[in-house]
Amino acid sequence: MIVDRTGLILYVNKYEECIAFYSKVLNLSVLFKNEELTCFDFYGTYLMVEKEDRTDYLETLSEKKNHSCIRINVGDVKCISDELKRKNILIDYQEHSWGKVAKFKDPDGNLIAFKDEISFEKQIQEYKNK
Repeated sequence: MIVDRTGLILYVNKYEECIAFYSKVLNLSVLFKNEELTCFDFYGTYLMVEKEDRTDYLETLSEKKNHSCIRINVGDVKCISDELKRKNILIDYQEHSWGKVAKFKDPDGNLIAFKDEISFEKQIQEYKNK
């Protein structure tokens, strides 16, 4: 299989708020946009934020739960966590034996997390050395 590009599509109800969040808080640049969707450059892939328009889905949705998380690996999780706090973003910063993470949500309630790349790479190497 030859893959030309990979990406994520995120369906949201609070479209305008999410567009502002991803462009201003995470500083993602726009690849293209129209009235229904905005496609961001997402660190080598793309993140398409699209208005949720499935009426049947919205009518049956009683409680929205996060079953996924957008993960972004970085060099200094604490520094980025502190930077987002200064932008009044509610952050759950955690240090574990397996690494550091900082979890937060976009305006539509989608979970996003920064993870330290060093411990992620260590997990990969430990698995390969088994």
